[in-house]
Amino acid sequence: MKKDLHPSNYRLVVFKDMSNDYSFITKSCIETRETVKWEDGNEYPLIKLEISHTSHPFYTGKMKLVDTAGRIDKFRSRYAKK
Repeated sequence: MKKDLHPSNYRLVVFKDMSNDYSFITKSCIETRETVKWEDGNEYPLIKLEISHTSHPFYTGKMKLVDTAGRIDKFRSRYAKK
């Protein structure tokens, strides 16, 4: 195995899903300037996520509804004359 292949600066980091305020803590070596106080009273680096397993449609089973009725009516009215 090659030496110095993996990063050596792993530490606990809080990841926060901004869409539903779900947070979890895990080890990571990602760099950030923001910190947050965790439930245990300690302060940890914070990474903000747009989507996580608690908000992703595949895991939640809830799909975003897209207004397709307006697009379909527009298409039909455009090509109804032909």
